Amino acid sequence: MGIKATKHAVYDIKYHFVWTPKYRKGILKKEVEKRVKELFEEIARQYEFEIDTMEIMPDHVHVFLTAPPRYSPAKVVNILKGISSRKVFKEYPLLKKDLWGGELWSDGYFVRTVGDKVTADVIRRYINYQHLIEHRQLKLF
Repeated sequence: MGIKATKHAVYDIKYHFVWTPKYRKGILKKEVEKRVKELFEEIARQYEFEIDTMEIMPDHVHVFLTAPPRYSPAKVVNILKGISSRKVFKEYPLLKKDLWGGELWSDGYFVRTVGDKVTADVIRRYINYQHLIEHRQLKLF
């Protein structure tokens, strides 16, 4: 999970997502857990996401991934939740009994951006000292 590139961008964007099944039902067990992991991996390949770490607990999901900048965090989570939901319900129709609203995932989610070496403090210092950097660069020319 290092620096990546598309035709128009070079990026290092990492997200930690957490979300739950609807009503926080503990339905992500055994066969369903395994299938959800497989689906997330398939979706990631299709959309050029790279999953670093993933854990499927019975009542919530953690996914740590990188995604191209053309996708907002909201779009990334909607892609993962939407496609997986349709496929899980198609393959395990009995789950609809536990999830009477007809939705696999809760509407909300948690997301945090993560950096390897660039912390919030490093970015603040970079921005605060930008005028000094610009002045030095001008002297070079």
